[in-house]
Amino acid sequence: MTETTAPGAGDTRAVPAYPQARGCPFQPPAGYDRYREEGPVSLVELYDGRRVWAVSGHTEAREVLLDAATFSSDRVHPHYPATAPRFESARKVRNFIGMDPPEHTVQRRMLLSQFTVRKVQALRPGIQRLVDELIDAMEAKGPTADLVPDFALPVPSVVICELLGVPYQDHAFFEQQSRRVVTGNTTLEDSADAFGQLSSYLDGLIGRKQREPGDGLLDTLLAEQVSTGALSRRDLVDIALLLLVAGHETTASAIALGVLTLLENPDQLAALRSDGTLLPSAVEELLRYMAIADGVARFATTDTELGGHRIRAGDGVIIVISAANRDDDAFPVADAFDVARGARHHISFGHGVHQCIGQNLARAEMEIALSTLFRRLPGLRLAVPAGELPVKEAGGVQGIWRLPVTW
Repeated sequence: MTETTAPGAGDTRAVPAYPQARGCPFQPPAGYDRYREEGPVSLVELYDGRRVWAVSGHTEAREVLLDAATFSSDRVHPHYPATAPRFESARKVRNFIGMDPPEHTVQRRMLLSQFTVRKVQALRPGIQRLVDELIDAMEAKGPTADLVPDFALPVPSVVICELLGVPYQDHAFFEQQSRRVVTGNTTLEDSADAFGQLSSYLDGLIGRKQREPGDGLLDTLLAEQVSTGALSRRDLVDIALLLLVAGHETTASAIALGVLTLLENPDQLAALRSDGTLLPSAVEELLRYMAIADGVARFATTDTELGGHRIRAGDGVIIVISAANRDDDAFPVADAFDVARGARHHISFGHGVHQCIGQNLARAEMEIALSTLFRRLPGLRLAVPAGELPVKEAGGVQGIWRLPVTW
């Protein structure tokens, strides 16, 4: 990587690493306390020795996310910071989350109508049927289950397949490849291979849809954007890859970790059970508290000030979402889990022009999955101690690999 700047070049002190592994699945790594001790903006070191700015203050994080002109999301630019080897292969995937306006704006507008509150509201009955069917199947096999493969993963996986027009019978393949893309310790070679396999699969699927159109979002984009030349087929493959991977991996982790967090906080679960109107607030608090997608990378396009530091053009910046979401100035007693908090100003979905396009769908899936699961299985409890659950590796989508339960 070519660098023109070295943040803190005159500072010879050792700085903490980023990212760091979680000890508890729903708590930030203990080492992130040092970030906050240094102030809302501090120096950290990436896997390749590059020093970048870690933003752990909530106000400063929102400032960076809101200012797309000063802090770029352009993944192909050499100044864009890769927080793990696998991100080097992601540079080749060109979709709107790795672009700046106006290029970003053009692609995002093509998708917005499919993810509105109204559109998601129409999907709720189908999500409810799916959730009930999955619980029926668990009860038939019960009274034990692994909630990750039996429930948390298929809910968003089925939904995104139906939305995009991707055959769900292929789910084992794309779930396996997606896991290789989003896992923190994936090597560059493994990640590149997974991206390649997913791209080939989606390119073949899009080719079939050109010959035999269906009624999914990919078919709509083919008819309205590719056929007019507004998108190339390669562009559509890269957009489809983002929607397919992000559309199930992050929400699956959020559902599984949401169940665990509620089970580990029985007083809050009891409050939610006694007052169903707390459900939307509880989901927002879970999103804040868990911070599934923990780090967002940017680089400065011009010299600027942030959190009392001079940020120079070319400097890498990492928004540490789990730390910013635990900022006491934004969320009083931030380390406490409170389903009545109403933490809508968390940044787990980002902020500004890059705010997650699928957030309405993710909220709906979490609300339906969690409320139905705890209503239908009132005796739900962990089958193993929480400390024995395998935590996902640092630098990827945060969560747990397994969630054995009984009822």
